[in-house]
Amino acid sequence: MEVIPIRMARMTFTETEERILALAGGDIPDHPEPFKVIAEQAGTDEATVIELLARLRDDKVIRRFGATLRHQKAGYGHNAMVAWRVPEERIEEVGRIFTGRPEISHCYVRRTYPEWTFNFYTMIHGERPGQCAEVVKELETTTGIDDNCILNSIKELKKTSMVYFK
Repeated sequence: MEVIPIRMARMTFTETEERILALAGGDIPDHPEPFKVIAEQAGTDEATVIELLARLRDDKVIRRFGATLRHQKAGYGHNAMVAWRVPEERIEEVGRIFTGRPEISHCYVRRTYPEWTFNFYTMIHGERPGQCAEVVKELETTTGIDDNCILNSIKELKKTSMVYFK
């Protein structure tokens, strides 16, 4: 599991809080009481760990705890980043459609540039060659948007979570 921090840059933490966040930002212990294990490793008690994480969640510093799927190890070795041109007025509608697809792990809207006018990005994962292209065709049919650029992955060079404290 990973902790996804949103805005830590302007915050200050005690040494104990930094140890807690370093541990919580890595793999969560596979244990019935993972926060107790983190507390022991950080030299504090479980209540302190839970209170810190709850406060950061309530303050919207931590968005969520979530599992990270190593998609290639899970058999999804065919992956493509797809850049789309989605009309601004359809962003929310198309976003709901795209995020509803289990083959899509990431979905972003980004700024455009005169030389690159794609504004919407999806990361599609497939188990076999051609599956990502099939998903793109289905999405084109569903949304009526067929202006895209498929960037197939050739080789994974790095896949890690952000490290905020060591």
